Amino acid sequence: MKITVAALTEPGSTIVNKTGAWRTFVPVVNHKRCIKCSLCEIYCPEGCIHQIDGLFVPDLDYCKGCGVCAHECPRKAIDMVLEEK
Repeated sequence: MKITVAALTEPGSTIVNKTGAWRTFVPVVNHKRCIKCSLCEIYCPEGCIHQIDGLFVPDLDYCKGCGVCAHECPRKAIDMVLEEK
């Protein structure tokens, strides 16, 4: 059995390592309910939610599925859904 170990060698290096592959739940944004308060973007511990064309969209290459965005959303516009792989 081969074990691969990943290590961060310098601050900010996670941008080159796509870290979202191991999540169980994925955030799904209901853009009709979203009031664009940007709390999801502010509270995301991975900094992977970005506003694109006026919509808040998680970057699933880096999202770990923690659910902080869904918890902080005042309109409950983000659902954490079991990811199908």
